Amino acid sequence: MDLPEEILAHIFSFLHLQDKCNAFTVCKAWSNIMTHPSSWKDTEVRCESGTSVPDGYSVFLPLVRNLKLTMGLIDPANRKTALWVLRQAVARGDGRLEGLSICCEGNTPLFYAGQDLQQGLVDILTNGSSLTMLDLKGVPFTLSDSFVRSVAMLCPALLSLYINNHSLVCGVNAETLRQVLKCCRSLNVLGVFQASLSQDVFKDLMLPERPALKKLELRCERSLKYTLPLCDQIWVELKLRHPHLWVELELDHTLPELHFSGALQPSIPVRCLRLLTFTLLLDEVRIVGQSYANTLEVLELQTTASSELNSALIALAEQCVKLQEFHCYCVVSQEVITAFITNCPNLKRYTLKTRKEPHPWTCTKLK
Repeated sequence: MDLPEEILAHIFSFLHLQDKCNAFTVCKAWSNIMTHPSSWKDTEVRCESGTSVPDGYSVFLPLVRNLKLTMGLIDPANRKTALWVLRQAVARGDGRLEGLSICCEGNTPLFYAGQDLQQGLVDILTNGSSLTMLDLKGVPFTLSDSFVRSVAMLCPALLSLYINNHSLVCGVNAETLRQVLKCCRSLNVLGVFQASLSQDVFKDLMLPERPALKKLELRCERSLKYTLPLCDQIWVELKLRHPHLWVELELDHTLPELHFSGALQPSIPVRCLRLLTFTLLLDEVRIVGQSYANTLEVLELQTTASSELNSALIALAEQCVKLQEFHCYCVVSQEVITAFITNCPNLKRYTLKTRKEPHPWTCTKLK
């Protein structure tokens, strides 16, 4: 009770909606603090079966600056509630809502393609030009070209856009991505399928009037086999134009092994790499050590155990000394663990096991 009100309001801002409502009822002092706009700056609303926004609290939704909507897709009522919450959050139209993240949990209904959510978002974001961050990585359905184009036109102030979700296929082509860059001229953080990239997209990113590109998240999956591979030289040119750019790269299990090398071009400034292929990755581990030793900080592998892999990982530990996290979801030797602890002084977390454990495997924290 001795904490200043502004400190308590900041703490309360990290609570999701139901916990904020509970905090209202603790005492008069907390109730007064919960009416402060800072308490609602960051808010998560969970739209699950049988839940709704408690009466009397919807008036605070327009105070939210960064909104995370988490919903189950099985019940259509959850989707309706989520859209209603978003509509309340932008009700004032005074440019308060800046960030929107949508995450779907549970099983996806058979043949559900997300048309109601995509159309609902477009209808509501007609007044959403204040958005500077939109994160759709948590939706399981394919995002259409028309939806992404509409979002870009409605939200020209976007600085960060993530459309690299875990749908089965990429639904956004290169021309749509070029339209996004044309509408959102200040965009400096972008998460997309690598299949959406093209030589022309890279040329647009390198235009002199564009701001510095800070981060690029790329998801590589089966759609990549239908596109022309990007040459390494285009990455060299992109790095020259954006010297502080860093890339987060994910190879999905649906990506054919034949296309692994094309996705792992040596000049990509990879800081975070996830090889979630469930295949033998001996050649890929060697490529990582040779190409990304100066930039790589986070590495995750889904592969098969072998003595050859142990040798490759020990060599990798000696090369990628900047690693801060390393997670390998197969059994390794004790020598591998020792190599990473010894050679990577910045290592903070790792998942390395000498014997199988029940799922999920827990990571070890060093710092």
